[in-house]
Amino acid sequence: MNTSQLLLGVLFSSIGLGYFIYGKKQKTIVPFLCGLILMIFPYFIESPGLIVLIGAVVSAVPYFVRL
Repeated sequence: MNTSQLLLGVLFSSIGLGYFIYGKKQKTIVPFLCGLILMIFPYFIESPGLIVLIGAVVSAVPYFVRL
């Protein structure tokens, strides 16, 4: 794990924590699941470019999907 992977993991995990807490308090499933995904996926992806791509897409999902 290099520095860029670590910093991107921290960035997207903290965004995920915010979505997770919001989804839990509001009882909405989309932000809750996106928060879980954002907190977990950096552990399994090694490419920084792929981390940015997946993180950006998953971060945008709650904005476009309202359930």
